[in-house]
Amino acid sequence: MCDKDLWTDMVPGLGALGTIHYGNVYEDSTLEGMAQRVLDSSPERFVLVGFSMGGFVARVLTLMAPERVSGVAFVASSARGYSKEETERRKAGYRPGDRPPRAAGEISTARGLHPDRENDPVLLDRMRGMQRRLGREVRTRQAALIRLDGYADLERIACPSLVVACRQDRLRSFAETERMAQHLPDARFAILEDCGHMAPLERPDELTALLASWIEETHL
Repeated sequence: MCDKDLWTDMVPGLGALGTIHYGNVYEDSTLEGMAQRVLDSSPERFVLVGFSMGGFVARVLTLMAPERVSGVAFVASSARGYSKEETERRKAGYRPGDRPPRAAGEISTARGLHPDRENDPVLLDRMRGMQRRLGREVRTRQAALIRLDGYADLERIACPSLVVACRQDRLRSFAETERMAQHLPDARFAILEDCGHMAPLERPDELTALLASWIEETHL
């Protein structure tokens, strides 16, 4: 669960490419509602970047208004649907092993990082800070989102796309992310090595470079 601090280390590099707009995905209980809210506050035409859950929103938004999205990037994301059991477990705040909600949150936070950095106090503090600022209500709402399988929908996205997978991602399987690129008609696939799920925090310079080169080479 992240707020705009997720992108802080990337702002100088991305800001050189154009004006940065942050999508509000905190007030709605459906992906469609989130996508519409982001769309309503966005420029007439833009490049869209979705991280993790934001990739689900980006997919829905791009299909909702393809004429407004010049290109779309999916970072450490997926299009795999959640089973009813998975959704219920997320709503309850539990992870496998029947840990209580607080412990589950701590485990999930650490697993968002590369195994070698899961005890990094700076990264953990930033992640916990984002969670605290957003609060329980947002966490509950996002955990309860209905996420249906969307791989087939990706085939209808015609604009240029970038899919970035993180080699040591323990929250999104590498195969899930790679499969997105296989379904997108005009996709570029890139891998961040030595990186867990939280790519914008763990590898901000490398991720910025990937996005910048993709934007420049596809003339977005």
